[in-house]
Amino acid sequence: MHRTNDSSIPLLASDNNVIADLKSLGFTEYEAKIYLEALMAAGVPKTAYEISKASGVPRSNTYSALEALARKGAVLPVTENPTCYVAANPRDLLDSLASQTATTCKRAAANLEKLSPKVENQYVWILHGEENTAGEIDKLLRSATKSIWIKASDIVLRKHSAALKKAARRKGMRVMIVLFGKDKSEFEFNENCRVYIHENDGTRMGKADNLFTIVVDFDEMITVNASELYVGARTRSPAIVTMASSLIRHDYYMAEIFQKFGDQITAEFGRYLAKLRLDAYTPEQIESFYENTGFSAPSEGPRTRR
Repeated sequence: MHRTNDSSIPLLASDNNVIADLKSLGFTEYEAKIYLEALMAAGVPKTAYEISKASGVPRSNTYSALEALARKGAVLPVTENPTCYVAANPRDLLDSLASQTATTCKRAAANLEKLSPKVENQYVWILHGEENTAGEIDKLLRSATKSIWIKASDIVLRKHSAALKKAARRKGMRVMIVLFGKDKSEFEFNENCRVYIHENDGTRMGKADNLFTIVVDFDEMITVNASELYVGARTRSPAIVTMASSLIRHDYYMAEIFQKFGDQITAEFGRYLAKLRLDAYTPEQIESFYENTGFSAPSEGPRTRR
């Protein structure tokens, strides 16, 4: 049974998804339906009339759509008098489109850079959604040439482990990670990587467990609220990049200090620096502190565990 938009033979939901994907790649709806119909024919050549009838695309539109698809390499005319068509292999087609698109984008970027004025980029780009944000983080990791500094929970960092591991192999690369987690060995990929457990304990503090902060080459950074909505920001603004670098640097200092003087610090300020944190946190951070550490209710103070 052919999958058409005819009222008696409805399109499957999966077909609708494919059509939507093809439209996002520059196909018209008619072109997408015709390509899908030709593909479903399993290599059997069909005339424009047969494709029109099976796909539900008006015959007058089918001829022009087939010509456009032939120029894209999506269908191939294989006979004459009458002309019959078969669909190109989808993997070959999409690989070709991806290559053409990448080439076009590189050429356009080079030409646009020639036209754009040379100004320092102070903008902050807002990132929305887990997939988009993860893609931007991996892109930033691929661009790193000298250093990668990260402060993140192991749960979030694990999603970028492959890209980080590849980046860490680059000659001269220095990777420093302040980790909310217990097992730093998971991210010690080679001698280029230094991983520090946050305050020598790894317990998530305040709202910091929701953040992924990365600074690359001291030139560009991304910070992300990775709890629910995955909203983040990417920037090359020197002031903001410096602030993010300082945040990670001071957490590195604290990790080293805790390793050497942890017992004395805990004796003076309480476990998890409770005396300091509870005096400086917002109400929301205080609530999160008790939830993360397991301390007793705020009215009882942080002297006993639940």
